[in-house]
This record gives sequence, C-alpha cells and structure tokens, in this order.
Amino acid sequence: MKRILLVGAGHAHAVVLKKLAERPLDGARVALISPAAKQLYSGMLPGVVAGLYRRYQAEVDVARLAEAGYAEFIEGAVVSIDPALRIARLADGAELSYDVISLNAGSLAEVSVPGAAQHALQVRPFDTFVREVRFPPRVALAGGGAAGAELAMAFRHRGCAVTLYSEKSPFENKFEARLIEALRSRGVDFRQGMAVTRLEPGPVVITGTAQQEFDLVVWSTGARALPWLAESGLETDDRGFLLVDATLRSVSSAEVFAAGDCATVRGASHPKSGLYSVRHGEVLADNFRKMLAEQPLRPFRPQKRGLLLLSCGNRYAIANRGGWTAEGRWVWRWKDWIDRRWVRSLAV
Repeated sequence: MKRILLVGAGHAHAVVLKKLAERPLDGARVALISPAAKQLYSGMLPGVVAGLYRRYQAEVDVARLAEAGYAEFIEGAVVSIDPALRIARLADGAELSYDVISLNAGSLAEVSVPGAAQHALQVRPFDTFVREVRFPPRVALAGGGAAGAELAMAFRHRGCAVTLYSEKSPFENKFEARLIEALRSRGVDFRQGMAVTRLEPGPVVITGTAQQEFDLVVWSTGARALPWLAESGLETDDRGFLLVDATLRSVSSAEVFAAGDCATVRGASHPKSGLYSVRHGEVLADNFRKMLAEQPLRPFRPQKRGLLLLSCGNRYAIANRGGWTAEGRWVWRWKDWIDRRWVRSLAV
C-alpha cells in the first residue's frame, strides 16, 4: 500500500480531501501535513481585515477535512524534502517517509527590497498576518495588485489613512479605471508608478528620493518561492517554484507532485491564484487514482479567462472576466455567496 503525503492545505489539497471524502482512495494511506488545524481562506482575508467577517467565518478546519477524507492529520511545517530517500523533514526534527508526495505549501512574500523583511508586516502567511494586524492612523501598503488594492480599501474602511504604492498595474484598461476610481473615491492615496525602493526604521517608506513615515507598512507584493523547494534538488523555474508538467508531476521526479502557488506548470502562463489552484486539486485527485491504477495521467488545462471579484472594503465589489467588467453592491453579494459556499463546502 502506497503512502501519499500531502504537504500544505491550500486550495488544491482541500479539493483533493473533499474528493476523497466523497470516494476513498483505495490502495493508499494518505496523510496531510499542515502548520495548523485551521486555516484562513485567502479569498475572505480582505473581508476579515475590513471587519465584514469574523475570523471563524473565514476559516477551514483542515484537520476535520482530513479526517473526512480518510487522511491522517499531522500538525507541522515541512522544511525540506529528500527525493532520493523519499523523506520529508519537519521543523521539529521529525522525518516522514513517503512513496508519493504532493506539495501545496503556498509561498512567501517577496521581500528583496532593503528593509522590507525588518520593517513591514508581511501578508503571507495569512494566519500570522491576521493575528498581528492592527489599525493605526497612518498605513502604507506596497503592492498594487488585487491583494494590495483590496487590503488598502479594507484598512480605509477601518478608519486608517492609507497610501498604496504600486510600481505598475497588472490589469487591463477598463478594469484598471474602475479600480483606480474605487480607490480614490474611498480616500486611498494611490501612488501609481511609485515603487518602494527601501524601508527604514520608523517605518519610513522611501521611493526614489521621496520619503514618508507611517505607523504601519503592509507588504503585499508578489510571491516568493519557499527556499527548500530549490534546495531539494528538484527542477524549478527561474524564480525557484517547483516545475511540473501538465499532469502536475515534477519534471524531475515521478514521485513528486505540486500545485498552487508553490508550482509552475511548464508551458502554462496562468497566474498564481486560488481560481487555478482549485482546478489543480481536481486534476490531482483524479491523477492519484490513475497512478494507483497504473493508467495514463490526466493533464491540467487552465481556463482561458478567470473571474476576478475584488472587494472594495464596504460591501461593494468589482468584477472582471476577460473584457467584461462590472461593479456594485450586487457584485459584493455575489462574491460573498461564492466565498461562503466554498468554506461551507469544505465543512464535510
């Protein structure tokens, strides 16, 4: 009987466990390793910060989900894997052997800017961020993507004076226009085209020759790969994320799968988001069964257009999919319904 280790309880592995609860995986013993028994759902993080949800409303009980999926739950953090010996090592020194390992361990905040690691509150990991977040008078956010914009408006909803620094916008023109209007109408000082170049004690934000002091700086820039992925000797992309083929199997080890933020699918250009991670999970669950039955694995095919629902902090949201965009309270109710349904679906 094969031993399958699931490392991390992100969207993909949540889907895998839900599928296993519906239909057990014959011929394998499954274990889930996660740092905590309960995990915050990232899609509801801005709502938690804005005070629209209590934390418990946005949490997934991953230990219970594992039990429902006939998997052993192991509380811990993986710090390295040895593909040759097929061993995963935990932060407490424990070693776990495996026949197959699947990585859905997320990512870290990109903190290459001098002073960011020392003087800013990192959004990742989300549970630590929610535990440590506060709402002082002056808040700066670095990162103008969807996460940065949502959090900027969430802090503004809590009464903070907010400045959002953004090097460039990742959005297309029509959606970008709606987003900029939403930020500015809510009183967010949106400094587009101004990248943070350094943080100093205070904290003080430095952008080129300009500098400004704040009470709190929140770091919400792009994702950084977990360092132990590259240290494992497995092939990674140029940013250190594990490189997998279309079946989500490592291109350098047949016993290793990966999904979500920690993986890059070779030949695919989709962004790292929960929307695609859910699809990863569906493919993973199917491929574990196919692998045990010695059948050809199913390839992951990303959808061409993903739906983005961006919360504006006050039960108002903006929607975007391809060239279509809309906004209003009805969009927030739509997003709220989707998010609550997702969390409920995992309370098996």
